[in-house]
Amino acid sequence: MQLVQDEAFNRLFHSCEREAFHLEVQDTYETPEESEPFRKFLQDEPDDYAWFQPWLDHVRDVTSRGVAVNRARVVTEPHTDYTRFAKAVARFNAEAGENVRYLPRYLIDPAELTVDDWWLFDDSLLAYTIFEPSGRWVGGAVTTDPQLVEYCRTVKERVWALATPLAEYSNQ
Repeated sequence: MQLVQDEAFNRLFHSCEREAFHLEVQDTYETPEESEPFRKFLQDEPDDYAWFQPWLDHVRDVTSRGVAVNRARVVTEPHTDYTRFAKAVARFNAEAGENVRYLPRYLIDPAELTVDDWWLFDDSLLAYTIFEPSGRWVGGAVTTDPQLVEYCRTVKERVWALATPLAEYSNQ
């Protein structure tokens, strides 16, 4: 595996031709760039979401080329505060062109999941999401190992088929 960071990680999206798929399996993330927006959310304070704009611009750029950006979140119910925050912000992901779905954790056997988050690009390149203990995103551990890619592709298909689209899940 090779660690890919920053702009090199973003280039994975630009070399992608069909789909960039992200699986999230954690109920809480503590990334420093989200700490203030998360605090505002918990305190019901206004947020201009400027901190999120670079990602939204990135999604718009990728999807404008006809590449699907899909995200599945496996979540515990009742939701953690962070899941409520991420779900509230997900409307911006959707407006930018990202297809976000939610799968309640109780609907899938843990043995049918991975314990790590990852991105799968065109079902051929896998990037495990790497975080420091502080919560700071480090990058992606990238591999094209056929066994790992196939396993994650199978997990992707299973989760995606069971997951509920954001618009429908939001009404639950």
